[in-house]
Amino acid sequence: MDISQVKAEARKVAFAARAKVHNTGLDSAANEKLLEEIARYPDAEIVSAYMAMRTEIDPTPAMVKLHEQGKRLCVPLIEAQGQPLSFVEWTPDTEMIEGTFGAMVPAKGARLQPDLVISPLLTFDSRGYRLGYGGGFYDRTFEALRAEKPVVGIGFAYSAQHVSEVPVEPTDYRLDAIVTESEILRF
Repeated sequence: MDISQVKAEARKVAFAARAKVHNTGLDSAANEKLLEEIARYPDAEIVSAYMAMRTEIDPTPAMVKLHEQGKRLCVPLIEAQGQPLSFVEWTPDTEMIEGTFGAMVPAKGARLQPDLVISPLLTFDSRGYRLGYGGGFYDRTFEALRAEKPVVGIGFAYSAQHVSEVPVEPTDYRLDAIVTESEILRF
C-alpha cells in the first residue's frame, strides 16, 4: 500500500473518531487550554485560526477572547489548488460568506501574515505531526510562512484524535504544539 492509500485509510478512521466526540461538551475546556498555550507567545500579534466545519473542534471562543485582548485575528482563505493559504482579517463582527469547501470566510478584509497559526486536523501523534484532509494546504502554508519568518504552528483537536503514529511524507510539517481538552503537547 502506498503512502496516499495509507493516509486515505487513516483519514477514514480519524473522521469516525472525531465524529464520536464532537458536540459532547469538550470544546470549552479545549479553548481554555488553547488560550493558555497562545499566552506563551506574547510576541504573536497576528493569530490565524479557522471557522470550524464538519466535526472540527471550534476555536471561536478563544478567537473572541484573543480579539478582546487586542490581538489581530485572521482566517485562512483557499486561493487555488496547490497553493499556500492566504489569510484575511477576522473580528467577531466580520460579515462571513461561504468559501471553498464550505468553510466560512470574511466577505472582505485586510490580508495579514500570521505570527501564529491554529490548525484544524483529523488526527495527530506524539511527534507533532497532523493529518488533514489531503489537500496539503497547511503544509505548503507553513513552508511559505516559515521561509519569511518564524511562525508558530498549533494543532487544535479532541484528545480522541490522538493516534500512535500519523503516516508522514517529507513535505509534512511538524507542529510546535497540539492542544486538546485534556492536554497540551509541545514539540
